[in-house]
Amino acid sequence: MYISTSVALLAAASAAQAFQFSDVTAIASDLKRSVTLTANSLLERAGGAQSCPSVWTEISTTLTAQFLADGQCTDAARAAIRAAFHDCFNNGCDGSLILANECTNTENTGLAQLCGQLGNLATQKKVGVADLIQFAGAHAIKTCPGGPTVPVKVGRKDSSVAAPLGILPPANIRGDDAIKLFASKGFSAIDLAALIGAHTVAKQFSTDPSRSGAALDSTVGTWDVKYYQETLKKKAPFTLESDKNIANNLVTGIPFKAFSLSKGAWAAAFVPAMQKMSMMGVDGRGLIDCTSALPGGSQKRDVKNSPIGDRW
Repeated sequence: MYISTSVALLAAASAAQAFQFSDVTAIASDLKRSVTLTANSLLERAGGAQSCPSVWTEISTTLTAQFLADGQCTDAARAAIRAAFHDCFNNGCDGSLILANECTNTENTGLAQLCGQLGNLATQKKVGVADLIQFAGAHAIKTCPGGPTVPVKVGRKDSSVAAPLGILPPANIRGDDAIKLFASKGFSAIDLAALIGAHTVAKQFSTDPSRSGAALDSTVGTWDVKYYQETLKKKAPFTLESDKNIANNLVTGIPFKAFSLSKGAWAAAFVPAMQKMSMMGVDGRGLIDCTSALPGGSQKRDVKNSPIGDRW
């Protein structure tokens, strides 16, 4: 098991001398959610939950070929992680990113190629588009060297109704506004600080067109905490204004600093937050756990491969 999120964050807060009671409450809530998700998964297995259809293992093989090259995660993997967020945050995880052609929207610039590939793959394999977007996102995270296992389920309902524009956070959003926006979707400030860490494998293409393809940390093909460290030290190859604002905000800055010190603490916060993201607007009843179809397919392997200081 990864080191407790609460322990790492409380230590960082003490150093910052700015930890508030609301932060402690949020940490307790995050830890409780993580334990609950794990317990529910164990109960499902004990109760003989339906096994994952073999088609998802076939899809996993296809995605690995697209998401991994020369031991590094690819631009396709980065797009898949971004797509998983963009499909859910607007109006729930319903596949409208592809089915309603939202990939042509300005806020989804750079996702058109991936959307076409996933749309074709969903048709070919006869699986749900909403499911495939989330499976691909979790697969991409795991494919990136050092990436954690984010549990993923299938069985969502697809929708071709376009989600409203203007809900996704802009690249220059202020820290307080980002906190409010995520809170309106049910995410804590710690969730926000953890989720933004996915920028460790991100590049920018439209914020500054003159530097298209610039990475947001120096090890863009690897899932690590360099993004947090280099953003704080102002040494990243490129940093979005929104990321600076979140790193420097009084509330999100505390977990941001904590995650820069411990990959295990980040994973313990990121995994349940990302799993929650993948279930936005989704009725969880009757869904099938397909985590086993991901590369490795086990959170136990994440623990074994983590630094000893990041384990219990």
